[in-house]
Amino acid sequence: MSEQPRSPSRKLPAACAIAFGVALAVLGGMALAQQDKYTLSVPGGLAFSEFRGYESWQVVATSQNDRLVAVILANPVMIEAYLAGIPGNGKAFPDGAKMAKIHWNPAKNQYFPDTTVPGALHDVDFMVKDSTRFSDSGGWGWAVFNHDAAANTFTPGTLTDQPPQGNDAKCGFSCHTGVKARDYVFTNYGKR
Repeated sequence: MSEQPRSPSRKLPAACAIAFGVALAVLGGMALAQQDKYTLSVPGGLAFSEFRGYESWQVVATSQNDRLVAVILANPVMIEAYLAGIPGNGKAFPDGAKMAKIHWNPAKNQYFPDTTVPGALHDVDFMVKDSTRFSDSGGWGWAVFNHDAAANTFTPGTLTDQPPQGNDAKCGFSCHTGVKARDYVFTNYGKR
């Protein structure tokens, strides 16, 4: 009996199947590894999930400093309060009022180089009025979630951030005491 030589083409389908399986496993693992930002929270209970849908809230104003550009958004409860004259009328924002401030690194617009536009996402800040939960911080709770552009993930702010973020949902209280008479809110509703 003579042995017939094995054809390399018989090994090819098996090798392709193995390579396909490995590629599928890697891609599937990457999909599973994507972060669900809505599972994050800061100590003290202020969770990213409390602000679900913030991306479509109405714009209150924009801001810019030497490091970041930002847009300040508010939920319908907060917008209604602004339109009723709060905080300028001396009244407090109602419980359920929420704001989000999205910070980006500045970038130059490719078509209008003298114009600064949002670049890479830097962080998202939140504040919510809940006078029961946050009775010892002016009725407001705060949270900062830093964004890592390379990993496309968020992490709660820390004391090493600028400004430092405390270790609980009252982290913004010390900064906001300067506007206590405005119910701890810096931002005016921009005229339209």
